[in-house]
Amino acid sequence: MARMTAAMASRGPDGHGSWTNGRVALGHRRLTVIDLSEAGAQPMHDPGSGLTIVFNGCIYNYPELRAELGGDTVFSSTSDTEGILRAYQRWDEDFVDHLVGMFAVAVVDERRERVVMARDRLGIKPLYIAELPGRLRFASTLPALVAGGGVNTSIDEVALHHYLSWHSIVPAPRTILRGVRKLPPATVRVIDADGGRRDRVYWKPDYVRNAGKADWSVDDWQDALHESLTTAVRRRLVSDVPVGVLLSGGVDSSLIVALLAELGQEGLSTFSIGFDGAGGEEGDEFRYSDLIAEKYGTRHHRISIAGSELVPAIEDTIGAMTEPMGTQDVTGFYLLSKTVSEHIKVVQSGQGADEVFAGYAYHQPAGTASRREALDAFRGAFLDRTHEQIADVVEPEWYTDTDVSRALLEAHLDAPGADSALDAVLRLDTHLLLVDDPVKRVDSMTMAWGLEARVPFLDQDLVTLAAQCPPEFKATQGGKGIPKDIARKVIPPEVIDRPKGYFPVPPVKYLAEPLLTTVREALRAPEAKDRGLFRADYVDLLLDEPNGHYSPGGNNMLWQLGVLELWLQRHGITG
Repeated sequence: MARMTAAMASRGPDGHGSWTNGRVALGHRRLTVIDLSEAGAQPMHDPGSGLTIVFNGCIYNYPELRAELGGDTVFSSTSDTEGILRAYQRWDEDFVDHLVGMFAVAVVDERRERVVMARDRLGIKPLYIAELPGRLRFASTLPALVAGGGVNTSIDEVALHHYLSWHSIVPAPRTILRGVRKLPPATVRVIDADGGRRDRVYWKPDYVRNAGKADWSVDDWQDALHESLTTAVRRRLVSDVPVGVLLSGGVDSSLIVALLAELGQEGLSTFSIGFDGAGGEEGDEFRYSDLIAEKYGTRHHRISIAGSELVPAIEDTIGAMTEPMGTQDVTGFYLLSKTVSEHIKVVQSGQGADEVFAGYAYHQPAGTASRREALDAFRGAFLDRTHEQIADVVEPEWYTDTDVSRALLEAHLDAPGADSALDAVLRLDTHLLLVDDPVKRVDSMTMAWGLEARVPFLDQDLVTLAAQCPPEFKATQGGKGIPKDIARKVIPPEVIDRPKGYFPVPPVKYLAEPLLTTVREALRAPEAKDRGLFRADYVDLLLDEPNGHYSPGGNNMLWQLGVLELWLQRHGITG
């Protein structure tokens, strides 16, 4: 256990603790945000109830939760951790229904001889699980489980198919390693002493029209979503330390700053990052973030990253990845988080708005497709590689007989509970794919520096309300129509009416020396040859034209392969 907690030290730099009853052992690394005293330390053990808890995240409604539990409930701290413990004591495994926040929780219930695990509704906080002979381990990162030893580290060929299909996304419950799984979002898992287990999905919003809102106009939806987003932003202010904002200069983070101002927040710290331009693309959006910072009088920090700083940071970024991530901006988030953590411990961020409100270009085809065409509309706009193309990438032993990625998409998109093709696509994106792309990326890179990121656009009530909203209201104006209209009331139009910005991270998008040599050496290293994942002729093709092959979303295909091998080698994975 010591090796596992040591591997997660950066996620909790403020303290550590352990507990065991002989059969179960828990370890914890602490980031002090709520109840900074030792009374809030973990693992938190209550001899009277026979309960012990470890918890990662934040329960935003913990003051209301204490009131709901009533005056007869005795608390020994002001922590949200104890709020969860008392909620479990009162409501058993239904405790999750009373929580508003982001969380990965494990409760040891000695009286019932069981362990209860739970993950938040949108999977904002990770929970990795490895089953070994006669035992089970869990952690907030996959590398922590590998550090603990004994894990089956062979590659999961289905996960590899997903990785190569969807911008390196591997949805829960799989990971790239056969011996490690993820507890899916919105899931409670009960594990009994005899090893028996059962899962319950405790939240699943329908993407259908609500009869009670049938006569709502677009203005009514704007007002309701404005109010819901304001509530989401307010909730994420709960903290015993200051809360800042990652201000990209886009609509989403700018709207968060504006709503915080409406709530009377003063002296707000905001942070923006920019890179050197490359390939004719600008590398920063400072002119937009400066507009917002000036309008609302924030304590603004511009963080400029030179190309010379990026390459040395890439190796450490790969080490900080909970799973291999091939998107080009991961190193940017890593360096941003490093600097922000020198000023503050908690930030709000705009991640999730695009998935919830149809903000990406790949959402648009679904807006005009019939319900039965949802699969084709999504695959045509989102896919990196088809099943047939993957045959040219991987060695035959790693090629699945069937198109497992298509099958997974089909199962989700064809499921009932979504009225239109766009409803189905947004449900898929929000509840399956988002979890293991922007959400995982932000959590990994911020927590690598002991920085907690909160995402109001993934508030459970906001997501539920947005799911009921007619999709045509969301898809207007090139996507995010309603958030843009809300924003028009509070932020300058030039921040709204412009092309969507994407930061190029030059050494990753346009591979050059010395990073190109690092990738070449990784893909041709003895470990890579022993693993035998990729066809040598395909690797040679990419290396001969390192900047000649991009996914439809603009990600470098060579980097996608390179980062997987670099990650496996960084963590000593030879299986």
